[in-house]
Amino acid sequence: MHLIEPFFRWQGDYVASEDPRSPFFGRVYSEFHFENRIYNYLIHPQWDEFGSSTLYIKLLFVDYEQGSAIIECLGEWNDAIENDIMVLKSNVINALIEQGVKYFVLVFENVLNFHYSDDCYYEEWFEDIEDGWIAAVNVHPHVAKELQRVNIDSFMAMGGELDELEWRTFKPSHLFQKVDYILRHRLN
Repeated sequence: MHLIEPFFRWQGDYVASEDPRSPFFGRVYSEFHFENRIYNYLIHPQWDEFGSSTLYIKLLFVDYEQGSAIIECLGEWNDAIENDIMVLKSNVINALIEQGVKYFVLVFENVLNFHYSDDCYYEEWFEDIEDGWIAAVNVHPHVAKELQRVNIDSFMAMGGELDELEWRTFKPSHLFQKVDYILRHRLN
């Protein structure tokens, strides 16, 4: 797990630790000191800890004018024991919503498991963004199955073209436009 780095090619466009409006403003990262872990596995020090011991994220890009954020996730999304959605919503998402963000792209390809508790915080997040959306990109089939089994997909778009996106080939604004296009065509 320590070899999985957050995507870094957009750092010329955005760095969360340098953004005064970001919940990660002022964070200092090491390239060599590995201290965070998921279970017994050390993870790369560039991932952001936000209060969960099994899930880490990287706020890859925020466009406040557009109201969009792209967040890469790593680990096990565990609502049953860690209540990851509550911690994520409280410590990261609410701060972004307060800054006008209402479109969220969550990169799920490094989310290895999902454990359900209830959907209250998903519903709250969905209601907080009114005419916005939450989209999960590149969800592993077994994780998607669990999310769908408990109807989290009622609040978070996933599947279809969203699971086939070569998102790293896009610039951040183009990825947002592509996801927005996919979701708008689903609604029509």
